[in-house]
Amino acid sequence: MKQFKLNVDNPDMDLINKAIDILKDDGVILYPTDTIYGLGANIFSEKGVRRVYKIKQRSFKKPLSVSVSNFEGLSLIADISEENKKIMENYLPGPYTFLLKKRDIVPPLVTSYTSKVGVRIPDNTISRLLSMNFPITTTSANISDEEVLTNPEKIVKQLKGDVDLIMDIGPIKSSTPSTIIDLTKEKASLVRKGKSSK
Repeated sequence: MKQFKLNVDNPDMDLINKAIDILKDDGVILYPTDTIYGLGANIFSEKGVRRVYKIKQRSFKKPLSVSVSNFEGLSLIADISEENKKIMENYLPGPYTFLLKKRDIVPPLVTSYTSKVGVRIPDNTISRLLSMNFPITTTSANISDEEVLTNPEKIVKQLKGDVDLIMDIGPIKSSTPSTIIDLTKEKASLVRKGKSSK
């Protein structure tokens, strides 16, 4: 298990690229978002995605959200109407997850074989850089139904050290996950009230 210490506002690109190489090679990383630390795997790596479920002890019936770096990446994995794009542009990048109709490119395992995908563009430079080549999973870095911790060392201890890399920016102040909004129906609906920027 490797550990990189990074400056959240000005991360070392050599370290970012090494992390991306790990993700390309079926790796799982612990990385910071604008809400909490997340577990990241390349969504196109079945082995990596399965490892995320295993590390979290999470049911395969519970989908994983996906982090992308920009709206171009978002359009790759989800169908976005002009109306929904305007809504999302008001909130992203930011601490929000939007449920959208997924595109066929998204592996069924990621979304628990449902037609929806939860997408994020975090207001966090490291998160966005990690997903600049391919989308990555974004799910709280904890054992399912256990406490969400904010200190990377304590998180790794809870996860029994099963990650390949720790992207360490120190403790995160918040333990509140993102707010989830469903845009798959005619009217937007709040699924989970979490952290918000507005």
